[in-house]
Amino acid sequence: MTGGEVTRDALFGGALCVRQPRHGYRVNVDALLLAAFAARGRRARLAVDLGAGVGAIGLVLAHVGAAAHVVLVERDPELAELARENLTENGCSGSTEARDLDRDGLPLALAQRAELVVSNPPFFAPAAGTPSKRARAARSGELAPFVRAASHALAGPRARAAFCYPSAALPELFACAEDAKLVPKRLQLVHPRADAPARLALVELRLAKPGGLVVEPPLVEWQSGRARTPELARIVRGEFGPNA
Repeated sequence: MTGGEVTRDALFGGALCVRQPRHGYRVNVDALLLAAFAARGRRARLAVDLGAGVGAIGLVLAHVGAAAHVVLVERDPELAELARENLTENGCSGSTEARDLDRDGLPLALAQRAELVVSNPPFFAPAAGTPSKRARAARSGELAPFVRAASHALAGPRARAAFCYPSAALPELFACAEDAKLVPKRLQLVHPRADAPARLALVELRLAKPGGLVVEPPLVEWQSGRARTPELARIVRGEFGPNA
């Protein structure tokens, strides 16, 4: 991409900077919500982001101390290159893999190695229409390859895979998880307002025995007057992590 096609945007008041395409799917609050959800727990020696885009979630996990080393797996070579540049610019320990999980599966070097996997996978099935823009292409695809790859990447029963997915499509995520022998162990629903239905589900999956699902209190994003709730404001400021 040429310089004019890429913007350099700040997170957490400039503590992190992310280079990303000017047009199309861009880093949004869902990435921060997933990072904050995944960061709760012990620090991971290796975290893998499946469908990483420009690497924002992995960068955030490294920045808040939730991961010592991150591997960013992304099918779009241009986005994977931006992810590599973002790792370097922000001084994060990590690497990128330009890899199509649907076609090629998980890189063998990552099998059974990750203590933490994160994924903000495609929300739209390919049958929903032919993508005409990068934004639609980035959000179109099958869910199953991401869930299978997460299962193959996890190092054992204590390792965790954190996904965000539309709350209305939770049955699809749970069905894919069951096929991949992953069990939901933690769930948090995100509501735009306290009186509105949930729009997003944050789910932790593990290679574990069935049962024991913990449903956490809901996360509400907005108060009256379009003011962020204290919890969302804390996440946007980057005030989260293993010890927060």
